[in-house]
Amino acid sequence: MIYLISSLRNDRIIQIGNAIRELGIDVHDDWHSAGPEADDYWLTDQKLKGLTYKEALAGPAAQFVFKFDKEFLDRADAGVLVLPAGKSAHLEAGYLIGWRKPVFILFDKEPERWDVMYNFATDIFFNIDDLIVELKRRYENVR
Repeated sequence: MIYLISSLRNDRIIQIGNAIRELGIDVHDDWHSAGPEADDYWLTDQKLKGLTYKEALAGPAAQFVFKFDKEFLDRADAGVLVLPAGKSAHLEAGYLIGWRKPVFILFDKEPERWDVMYNFATDIFFNIDDLIVELKRRYENVR
């Protein structure tokens, strides 16, 4: 199973997940169903309750979501980080890399600011077609 990693605000997730599913590969992108404002609502709710960020992270809402995501990260064979994405997505990709699972990065465009740490990734791509070719090559004997 491939864990699709990105931002709740990235509207390409379903399209990319469907393209990978067409290869017969199981994809986890259910986290995206929470919607683009889920994190904003959580922040507002927790602040209205007078909680600090540290307290909110330890709370049941954050722990539930964290455990849900981590369960699928642990079950994943690989990850695809779809940019643009923020800190959480990069932490998820780093977690998979730390477990020596392949992580592919799909850039939305050539970055203005280059970063050498993307060398941790298994490979990087600048269009969905090239990513799909690579995933097809890697997974054609897995099914």
